[in-house]
Amino acid sequence: QVQLVESGGGLVQPGGSLRLSCVASGIIFRDYAMGWFRRTPGDQQPELIATITRKSEPSYRDSVKGRFTMSRDNAKKTVSLQMDSLKPEDTGVYLCNTILGEYLPWGQGTQVTVSS
Repeated sequence: QVQLVESGGGLVQPGGSLRLSCVASGIIFRDYAMGWFRRTPGDQQPELIATITRKSEPSYRDSVKGRFTMSRDNAKKTVSLQMDSLKPEDTGVYLCNTILGEYLPWGQGTQVTVSS
């Protein structure tokens, strides 16, 4: 059974940091390019904010470039997102999924709230 489980979210003040993790099961993880998405109220589709290739080459949406760092550990079937210098506009539910081909079943996501 394919499953994605995100964790690590929380409430943080502006300028703070969080580290998100996503553990995959039921897939040959190393074969998948992965992305972190953010969903906010009113979005029809989650917004793609960071990606990582099978060769661990990351890329980022301009709004998070220089503040977020995505990585992967194929042995642990995990992608991570280190989020620094957080801003209120980073608030949302963060989810991971593949970025090539059909989406895997979505997990529940993890809520990130940036507020003073």
